[in-house]
Amino acid sequence: MIVFDLACAEAHVFEAWFGSSEDYEGQRARGLVACPICGSPEVTKAVMAPNVGAKGNQLVPQAPAKPVPMMAGNAPAPAEIKQMLSKLAEMQAKALEKSEDVGGRFATEARAIHDGDAPDRLIHGQATIADVKSLIEDGIGVMPLPLPIVPPKQLQ
Repeated sequence: MIVFDLACAEAHVFEAWFGSSEDYEGQRARGLVACPICGSPEVTKAVMAPNVGAKGNQLVPQAPAKPVPMMAGNAPAPAEIKQMLSKLAEMQAKALEKSEDVGGRFATEARAIHDGDAPDRLIHGQATIADVKSLIEDGIGVMPLPLPIVPPKQLQ
């Protein structure tokens, strides 16, 4: 299996798994690859960081394998999944309309709101895992966004 970061014409970036590069190209040529957010069939490979191994004579600590979300059994049809993702994207966009983008200042701003040092409001942005753990440990309610968002600068 191979994982590709893909991007659609609307700049949505998502991950997809294929048996090989040839499988990806074949599915794309048959119109089977589409953006799960907007449904656009105009999909290309996005820039990815290569997975470069260490020199053979060096030991590199291996992180435990992360579980991958999966579904089996009577799974929804692709059209249903597309509809669900579209509805999720719509709900997230509606929530973001009422939210202030604080970018990389998310953890600092969330803490200031919690402590009463900044006005109480809905915010979104980026935070490191360590920052998120610290916020949660301090009782500050945060949650990840279910879908990636396109930074406003990329929309212009």
